[in-house]
Amino acid sequence: MGSLALGLLASSAALGANVELAPLPAVMPVEGLTAEFEAKIPELFRLPVEDFEVAVREVPIESKSIEIWHVTFPSAMKTESPANNTVHGEFYRPKMAGQRPAVIVLHILGGDLQLSRVFCNHLAQNGSASMLIHLPYYGNRRAPGESRRMISEDPDQTVVGMRQAVMDIRRGISWFESQRETIDPQQTGIFGISLGGITSALAAAVEPRIENTCLLLAGADLGRIAWESKELAKFRRKWVMDGFTKDQFTATLKPIDPITYAANLKDRRVLMLNAEKDEVIHRDCTLALWQEAGEPAIKWYPGGHYSVIRHLFSAMHHTSEFFSTPAMP
Repeated sequence: MGSLALGLLASSAALGANVELAPLPAVMPVEGLTAEFEAKIPELFRLPVEDFEVAVREVPIESKSIEIWHVTFPSAMKTESPANNTVHGEFYRPKMAGQRPAVIVLHILGGDLQLSRVFCNHLAQNGSASMLIHLPYYGNRRAPGESRRMISEDPDQTVVGMRQAVMDIRRGISWFESQRETIDPQQTGIFGISLGGITSALAAAVEPRIENTCLLLAGADLGRIAWESKELAKFRRKWVMDGFTKDQFTATLKPIDPITYAANLKDRRVLMLNAEKDEVIHRDCTLALWQEAGEPAIKWYPGGHYSVIRHLFSAMHHTSEFFSTPAMP
């Protein structure tokens, strides 16, 4: 675990009395979803109707208020990379009595997991269990020398990578649901930052079990985001050389664009946290997602995509408050 995240363990105040929880079993069988349920999911993101096993081991930390567990389970999609076929998660469990909300947390494009760990810790300290999922070809899922990435210069491979990410998230939700003694299946959520926010929006829009969605620095219209991004300029040159127009590129990414399914979020709790002058996720792209999702609550922070880090503690506060406040029936 990163020193920044662990350093906050001692400084964050947990809510309620701390209790000793029963250890998680080393191997936990999880029931797959039914064919009837999968029929409600867009075909691209459907899971095989099969059970799977989740393995966990506790990570030693000094904390009276939370536990951290390393979690692994098989990806529902098999790739040519054996390392990528095992999903790795970092599960933060608050030592609190009763059922708690639970949140999937997704990381940024650069793959630095530290910031996401800070949010996981803060969520757990404030009453919501959280699990950081390593996205395809990130963290422990990237074998030494592996060249492939979830976001690829090949847009077709990007579609495959995002599809796998959503399927992995859906299996993570199933694991949450199997822990009914400590997790409230009616208060399942997802949170992500930048790429993680875009992926969170996509996953929430196609997975009806996700009740609460908080997005930090996210938007939609992936064709525009990718085509205009300075970070992807070298990819864009290749796309042009390969004969792609912007319209063709946008059409290729449409099956994994959150805006394609965002109308499904209109009846669910959504909070969007965005930068007023975001130079990576253009304001129009944020507003496109916001409008299609039914104009949910949105907060704008002064600054750009990177300078918004100045508002980190405010974002952490709004995020933990959102997930720890039960949804009204």
